[in-house]
Amino acid sequence: LRDNRIQLERSTPNELTISISDVVLSDEGEYTCSIFTMPVRTAKALVTVLGIPQKPQIFGHEQPIDEEKIARLTCRSSGSKPAAQLRWKKGNKELKDEGTEVVEDPNGKTFTVSSRVEFRVTKEDNEAEVTCTVDHESLQNSERSTTQKLQVHYKPTAKIEPHPQYPREGEKLQLQCDGQGNPIPQEFLWEKEGSDAPLQLSSDSVLIFPFLNKSDSGTYVCTATSSMGSVVAKYNLDVSALSNSWDKQQPLPAQQGPQGPQHLLLSVFSPFAVWADASPVPSTSSTYHAVIGGVVAVIVFLLLSLLIVLGHYLIRHKGTYLTHEAKGSDDAPDADTAIINAEGGQAGGDDKKEYFI
Repeated sequence: LRDNRIQLERSTPNELTISISDVVLSDEGEYTCSIFTMPVRTAKALVTVLGIPQKPQIFGHEQPIDEEKIARLTCRSSGSKPAAQLRWKKGNKELKDEGTEVVEDPNGKTFTVSSRVEFRVTKEDNEAEVTCTVDHESLQNSERSTTQKLQVHYKPTAKIEPHPQYPREGEKLQLQCDGQGNPIPQEFLWEKEGSDAPLQLSSDSVLIFPFLNKSDSGTYVCTATSSMGSVVAKYNLDVSALSNSWDKQQPLPAQQGPQGPQHLLLSVFSPFAVWADASPVPSTSSTYHAVIGGVVAVIVFLLLSLLIVLGHYLIRHKGTYLTHEAKGSDDAPDADTAIINAEGGQAGGDDKKEYFI
């Protein structure tokens, strides 16, 4: 045997067996076995070699596709013998191809198969996976496939969100123009209805109010722009309504709960607490001001209590009056004698002082 890949496995008067390793397409053909007996016996076998298709390749997805446009994709696989079959899927949905082309390879033995699909894309197709799978008998129960993600450009969307969500007069307010799309908006124009000049034009999507007041009330317009177009979002800001209806519309969160009892204590201990609570303050220092107000109210209450107790003590601390008991009256045998003795010694008697505490 001239080819080392071909080995004689068994040889008997009735049987001759060979094996071929690392089979290639050129091994295909007719093989003849002859047994030299009288007469000579000959048998022939036709060997067919299957060409294993290469992993398919997808073309046409290299550039983003605008929404509502037609996507045209091509899948190609070479080296199959006989010609392979190609099928398409977008996500979990089967796609019907627009046609299949089979071309013989230069070696004259294998084939290149191409398949095309066309479909209209929407923004929901952005990042969608398109899969091309090759089916061939040489692959048995396995399959070879290629997956590519679509890039779809679509018009932007926008909405305005306030931070904090429930602002009050005197607080810092940020209006966030949340622009979505592919590509993402890179330019944001802020305007106020009724105002001639724009408020802000930049790549920053945030409009900041350092100290919110009633003059800031109005309708604010954000125009978000990308290469696919522009979109407008509006936000109605009413500072008076937010300040007057804050407690009714938005209960304090759990972490701000201590402020409620603090305000109640202030209204009991100090007449200034109601006035202080009615004035809006920045949210970042509201807790700090509440603590200071509480401490001041407690100190005032303690000082008032101390003055009342001290005045009461000073008024009742000392009293002076005359007693009708004379010296030596303690030795009188009875009350009448004591009175007589007292009257006799009253002129020269000393005042007797008693103290009550």
